[in-house]
Amino acid sequence: MAIKSMHDLLVDSVKDIYYAEKQVLKTMPRMIKKISSNNVKKAFEQHSKETEKQIARLEKVFKELNMTPKAKKCPAIDGIIQEGKEVMDEISDPNVMDAAVIGFAQKIEHYEITSYGTARTFANHLGMNKLASLLQNTLDEEYATDDKLTQMAQSEVNVEAVEASA
Repeated sequence: MAIKSMHDLLVDSVKDIYYAEKQVLKTMPRMIKKISSNNVKKAFEQHSKETEKQIARLEKVFKELNMTPKAKKCPAIDGIIQEGKEVMDEISDPNVMDAAVIGFAQKIEHYEITSYGTARTFANHLGMNKLASLLQNTLDEEYATDDKLTQMAQSEVNVEAVEASA
């Protein structure tokens, strides 16, 4: 699809996010399996459920755009996921693994924050307030997840990983 307008750019952005969320959801079980900390595991299980809701919300966005949900391959998220898999395959210490999984997840969150923020801004400028609100809801969740991951890393996981490595 040729991008000829801001509306086209918004649609392209939403397709990209839709693909990214679906890829992240497929990756979550592998991440959860690698986690040893019960607190971290619970947080990731909760985020997996949240991601399912975010995908459903994106399907509402497509409905607002009068479109059938359609993903557009996103090399950026594929690269982040591949990098995370490669790093996880090289780690044997469970405490270091937890720290790596959180770091990997935060790279994903930051990509999603950027993507949702950009799409929301496009929707606002196009006067698509309902669509912008749907995107803002997910953006708020992504920020909250990033904050939660940062808190877990700083107060627990990274400390334990350093102690285990000493």
